[in-house]
Amino acid sequence: MSEVTKKVDARGSFCPGPLMELIKAVKGSQVGDVIEVLSSDAGSAKDIPEWVKKMGHEMVYSEKEGDYWKIAVRKMK
Repeated sequence: MSEVTKKVDARGSFCPGPLMELIKAVKGSQVGDVIEVLSSDAGSAKDIPEWVKKMGHEMVYSEKEGDYWKIAVRKMK
């Protein structure tokens, strides 16, 4: 498993809040960094992978942990 460089806890925030928090974190990161987002909004499990694919980054994992999602993204450019 890749080492998480930065964590964003967006639990309690509704779509598109978690995605916007991720975008902000990616912009402030270096290429190769892994950013993990915690989100209680089920829409994030669909929206974040779509954004990652569109932007050319890499999905590291997306898994449900109890009542929230853990989604990790590697910045590729």
